[in-house]
Amino acid sequence: MLHSLRLASPRAQVAIFRRTQTLVSASEEQIGNSELSELISKQHWRDLRSIVNRTSPEEFLQFLFESEAFDAETTLRYFRWSAKEFDVCYGVEFHCRLLNLLAMAKRYGEIRSLIDWFVKSRDESVSLVLHSIVSTSSSSRLKKRVCCDVIVDMLVLGYVKNSKVDFAVEAFERAGDYRFRLSRFSCNPLLNALVKQSRIENAEAVYKEMIRRRVSPDLITFNIMINGLCKAGRLQKAGDVMEDMKAWGVLPSVVTYNTLIDGYCKSGKAGKLYKADALLKEMISKNVHPNEVTFNIMIDGYCKDRDILSAKRLFKEIKDHPDLAPNVITYNSLINGLCQQGKLDEALSLRDEMLCMNLIPNVATNNALINGFCKKGMVKEARQLFDFIIEQGLSPNVISYNTLIDAYNKGGKMEEALKLHGLMMLDKNVCPDNVSTYNCLISGLCAEGNKKRVSEILDQMAEKGVRADDVTYNILISALCRKGESKKAMKLLDEMIDVGLKPRHLTYNILIDAFCGEGKLDAAFNMKMRMEKAGRRANIVTYNVLIKGLCKKGKLEEANGLLNEMLEKGLIPNQITYEIIREKMVEQGFVPDIDGHLYSGLTGPSGHSLGVIAALPCYYIEFEQDQHIKLGNDFDLASQHGGYCYRARGAASQPESDFISLVTTTYVLFGSFDKQQARPAPIMR
Repeated sequence: MLHSLRLASPRAQVAIFRRTQTLVSASEEQIGNSELSELISKQHWRDLRSIVNRTSPEEFLQFLFESEAFDAETTLRYFRWSAKEFDVCYGVEFHCRLLNLLAMAKRYGEIRSLIDWFVKSRDESVSLVLHSIVSTSSSSRLKKRVCCDVIVDMLVLGYVKNSKVDFAVEAFERAGDYRFRLSRFSCNPLLNALVKQSRIENAEAVYKEMIRRRVSPDLITFNIMINGLCKAGRLQKAGDVMEDMKAWGVLPSVVTYNTLIDGYCKSGKAGKLYKADALLKEMISKNVHPNEVTFNIMIDGYCKDRDILSAKRLFKEIKDHPDLAPNVITYNSLINGLCQQGKLDEALSLRDEMLCMNLIPNVATNNALINGFCKKGMVKEARQLFDFIIEQGLSPNVISYNTLIDAYNKGGKMEEALKLHGLMMLDKNVCPDNVSTYNCLISGLCAEGNKKRVSEILDQMAEKGVRADDVTYNILISALCRKGESKKAMKLLDEMIDVGLKPRHLTYNILIDAFCGEGKLDAAFNMKMRMEKAGRRANIVTYNVLIKGLCKKGKLEEANGLLNEMLEKGLIPNQITYEIIREKMVEQGFVPDIDGHLYSGLTGPSGHSLGVIAALPCYYIEFEQDQHIKLGNDFDLASQHGGYCYRARGAASQPESDFISLVTTTYVLFGSFDKQQARPAPIMR
């Protein structure tokens, strides 16, 4: 039976106090406060129970609170014993009264323990808890403030530790209303919990409020915020937080730099590795020594950016470093990078080097090598390595199986793929019900046109409770579109949305391409509109497909208009765009009118247009006086991106107007200008 949850009124408290004293003194032997205290401290619960039975657990606890003869520890002992012995669910105010008593006695360990138990077992309103903390404090104003600060600080921490982050955020916010002073010992864990839940906006709000309330941030505070912002891709903001560190006199650590470097390496933004490398140089200049993690991040970043030479340079640096040595992660990054570029022999040599260094290759090492073999069409060797892994007692994972299954699919060996899937189903070390594995099988069977087996796989997924994802639908939609069954593909798109999946650009572009291929341009443009209504802005692939579709129908003017629309939206043409325009427009005798998007009118000394033609701002070719074409420093980089920027200058020996009349938009878009023959010449690629 649960007793009253709230403390009695002051008048009732006096009555309870007197009645309890009477009951205590009424025992055969006059039991004084000291004897009561001894009963509790020595845990003579049987004797105490006979006394408490004459009143109630709550009334006896009230008596302990009111009497100055009992210390905080004695009261806490009784509280815990009575709650369990009498199955009492003490109210919020009883808890808060006890917390205040413990705070006065500076029993911080007991406060943490009691709060942890309270938070774990109760979901009381945060506002009620904070109000009770204030109302049950009977100390002087100064001591009351200190006690409340300590209790609320630990309350926030207790909520975080028990994964009640929303409660913690509310307690943090309401603590500001009461002007309680929190510490970074509760604020840092709260920030970390929010970052782990990817609630970066909430974390930022807490961080800013910490600063406003003069809670001094430390290195941990800043590192947590930088980590969260980097994970959210907000690198500029992360850099701003690093500047905040300097303002607070906190020096960035190797963890700070590693976090920011990792953020840039994984950002996918242009020039990301230049910034990462600049940070590496900055940390060295500030006497912050890079560690193995720093090198591993940079090596992995270079490998994923296909810059193996830079990765090897750093690999050599770490090997030559007196205090550092490459580890399994270092080797794995480089082996994976080499395999991605088809340099399998070098990757295998590195694997052998690992063994010589007494570093044991793990599943990630072997997965990289299996992928390397598969990329070179050496599926037999990949399977041999896979079997060798199992013989050595190592467990392949889902990636190991999927890589081989995908290779069998691409090689048209679907029976082998299905057999391997059967083996995977028997492997207790992997989860066989993996949607990515089923997607590999469906993709291969669709390529074979095996509708029956595809249906069987889909039924198997349904039986096992494996939910189709957007990749599954994209594979099926693409297969239908290749067969000219765009109506069925549209039904799948509707089904995809009905089950709660959001189609990606790829989904819409597959359908747009199918409609264009079938000559259904109206349907293609309707799909583009539907895509944009769904919040997916048409991308370069969308425009390329539509421009090509219009050209195929001979609608060159409309294609030209769509090209201008694309440029107005800030989309940068890629190599496919140029090839479509060259093959479908220029070679058909149609010169596109770019409306100044690629040809702008800067003027020279004589007032004539210099004809600045730009497809990708920053990469360029210059015509210098009567010299030959001069390539800009970033020309190679420009060609990798499939487009070029050219800056055309008038030669001194000929009038600018004559020069401009020769350099047309089309010529500069699709080739360099041969001054000798006054015609477009192909660019070396």
